[in-house]
Amino acid sequence: MSGRLAAFTVAALIGFAANSLLTRGALAAGRIDAASFLALRLAAGAAMLWLLSRSHPRRAGADPSSSWPAALALAGYGVFFTFAYLRIGAGLGALTLFGAVQATMIAAGLRAGERPSWLDIGGLTIAIAGLLTLTVPGAAAPPLVGILTMAAGGACWGLYSLQGRRSSDPLVTTADNFLRATPIGLAVLALQWRSAFATPLGVTLAVISGALTSGVGYAVWYAALPQLTAWRAAVIQLLVPVLTVAAAIVMLGESMSMRIAIAGALIISGVLLSLTAPRSSGGARA
Repeated sequence: MSGRLAAFTVAALIGFAANSLLTRGALAAGRIDAASFLALRLAAGAAMLWLLSRSHPRRAGADPSSSWPAALALAGYGVFFTFAYLRIGAGLGALTLFGAVQATMIAAGLRAGERPSWLDIGGLTIAIAGLLTLTVPGAAAPPLVGILTMAAGGACWGLYSLQGRRSSDPLVTTADNFLRATPIGLAVLALQWRSAFATPLGVTLAVISGALTSGVGYAVWYAALPQLTAWRAAVIQLLVPVLTVAAAIVMLGESMSMRIAIAGALIISGVLLSLTAPRSSGGARA
C-alpha cells in the first residue's frame, strides 16, 4: 500500500468502528428510535457532503446517474443495519455483518476474474478464525429475523463498496449517494412515525454518525476503493470489529480479556498476511 492509500483506508476503518459505537450508544440505551436515527444519519451526511462538495467542482464527464445503484445499496445498508441492532447482539451482529460483506465482495471479485493467491486465502482464513474467536463464545442465540436483517445489511454494504471501486470523484459521488438515499430514510421514518422518539443526546449521536463517521468516512472509503481489489477490500474490513472492541475498552470501560487479545492478534495477522500477497490479477472492476 502507498502511504496515501493506507491513510485513507485506516481513516475509513476508524469511521466504520465509530459508527458502530455511535449506533449502539444511541439505540441500545433508548436515546432515539431506529427510524429517527436512520433518517437523521442520512440527512446529516447529505448536508455535510453537500457543503463540502460546493467548493469541489464536478469532474468533466461525470455521470451523476451512475450513483443510483450505490445510493440504493447505501439506503438498504442503513435500514437493515440500524433495525438489526434492535434484535441482535453486538458480537454475533459483527460476525453476521462482516461475514455477509466477505461473501458478497469476494464472490463478486471471483466472478470478475480476480484470482487470490494462497497467501490471500490463508490470511482470510486466519482473520475469520479471529473473528469467530471474538464474537462466537458466549454469544446468545438471536432471533432468526435479527440474523437475516444483519446479513442483508452486510450484503448491501458489500454492494455499496463494489460500486465505489468505479468512482472517479469520491466526494461528489458520495454526496450524490447520500442525497438520493435520504428520501428513503425519511420514508421509513414516516412509516414508523407513531413510535418515533428522540432525546437531545440521541439526536446528537445520529448527527455525528451521519455527518462525520458516515458522510466523510464513506467519501474517504470511496477514495481508497479504486486502488483495492474486491478481495483485499473485503479482507481489510475485518479489522473493524477489532477497532470497535478496542474503542469500547478505552472509551466505554469494557474489560480486556485473553480471548479478545488472541482474537485481535489473529485478525490483524490474517489481514497483514493477505496484504503482503501479490496483487491478484484480472477483473479490476468488479
